[in-house]
Amino acid sequence: MVIPNRKKSKRRPLNPTDYFTAIHYDDGPAAAGAMADSLLEARDIHKSYDGAHALRGASFELRAGEIHALIGENGAGKSTLIKVFTGAVRAEAGELRFAGRRLIHNTPAIAKSLGIAAIYQQPSLFPELTVAENICFAMEGKGMWSRVDWRARQRRAAELLARVGAAIDVNAEAASLSMAQQQLVEIARALGADAKVLILDEPTASLSEQDAQSLFRVIRGLRQRGAGVIYISHRLEELAAIADRVTVLRDGSTIETRAMPDVRREDLVRLMVGRELAAIFPKREVPMGEPALELRRLRCEVSGVHDVSLSVRAGEILGLAGLVGAGRTELAHIIFGLTPADGGEIRLRGKPVRIARPADAVAGGIAYLPEDRKRHGVVPELAVSANISLASLPSLSRLARFNFQREREMALAFVQRLAIKAPSVFSPASALSGGNQQKVALSRWLATHPAVLILDEPTQGIDVGSKAEIHALMGELAARGVAILMISSELPEILGMSDRIAVMAAGTIAAVLGRGEATQENVLSLALGHLPRTTAGAAPGSIA
Repeated sequence: MVIPNRKKSKRRPLNPTDYFTAIHYDDGPAAAGAMADSLLEARDIHKSYDGAHALRGASFELRAGEIHALIGENGAGKSTLIKVFTGAVRAEAGELRFAGRRLIHNTPAIAKSLGIAAIYQQPSLFPELTVAENICFAMEGKGMWSRVDWRARQRRAAELLARVGAAIDVNAEAASLSMAQQQLVEIARALGADAKVLILDEPTASLSEQDAQSLFRVIRGLRQRGAGVIYISHRLEELAAIADRVTVLRDGSTIETRAMPDVRREDLVRLMVGRELAAIFPKREVPMGEPALELRRLRCEVSGVHDVSLSVRAGEILGLAGLVGAGRTELAHIIFGLTPADGGEIRLRGKPVRIARPADAVAGGIAYLPEDRKRHGVVPELAVSANISLASLPSLSRLARFNFQREREMALAFVQRLAIKAPSVFSPASALSGGNQQKVALSRWLATHPAVLILDEPTQGIDVGSKAEIHALMGELAARGVAILMISSELPEILGMSDRIAVMAAGTIAAVLGRGEATQENVLSLALGHLPRTTAGAAPGSIA
């Protein structure tokens, strides 16, 4: 038998233009009338999960050289729409266009080839790899026997970092970088992949004001180079500083798109949740009792906290303001026994106590909701019921037997009381939105019936509607006599919800302001180490 001599055909790399035009684009007559500057567009997109509508007629358009904000409550459909753009989810109906042409089929690989890149709130860098490796590994050849040109890799990484204005060592491990630096590395990596559309999901949620302003400069630079940026954020106050247009989603539908200079924050709140801004900070005036928590010249050398004197009365919401690094979270850790004080005094209900560990704090009636809910707030793999009962296990056990029925009843009560949206109390916490996870974490501590509740950034990264619900719950707890110490980096929240405001700077209390004299200017001045005129007669660190 004669076997034909078949030459092995070398697969010619397909020209991207031919590939997308021939296979994935439908260049019909409608394309000719498309807007010349339209970069990415979704028209009447529909998507359902198990019969539940995630998107129902959502539309969005991004232009070249534009920063377009996409906002809405958790569950409004933002994440699903972004997944449609990146190819992670396929729409059931509607039309997706790129550069004016209809995109029939989309996958993550195709989206990447088109230059669509998404950067999420939690950076997706490989922590053990260097900055240069994280930036360049996806841009280099993947042949089994290909060699890495380490010097070229480092030069390329340094060039890309320079384009975003980041002075970061390309040989540093990603794990050693701050959150802001990790985001800049991801942006540099997107630029290296020739990103034309950059999607930023809650980019400033974990950043200081200074880091946020640096990030804004980078984003504006991308706009000047002709890239389109989709900017997703729950921080409505920062949209005026960064966005050109804003689109509001609600219940999976596009409510309205407006030019940013033509819209007020109050309008955005109303479009998102159908309620006025005043309802977001429902401050209740309640009678206050005796001091529930007193700190007298408290200090901890390891935490950098020193000479802190403060009191929180029963029924009071005391806001703790200050810049990142001022010592606010460190003070909460001291009070809760995570890093015990090495000097000063803590008093609960007028009696001095020693808090050497969290168990001492819980026994004394102190509850602490930490800032990082993903790491310390909820256990994602555990059911909602198990998360809620974690701090109350002794009360649910008798003679070494755990009462699952009582756990379920307690969980159901909190789900109803806090309006937690969950398929079931047996659903894992990871299946819930950020706002509902925060409510689950809060339920865990409310189940212990605390006298003092420490809330560290209680509404960070959650939607406006969930914020309003948590604020209303805070008012309800204060009315029941709970003393609340609220740490927040959002000045509107501090000013809207606090009876008094203690401002920290350099590890101590700069001053305590009454509700009447507290303004954004006064709080910021104190946080920066300046003494405003309105507080010139007040004693810094006063506990009155």
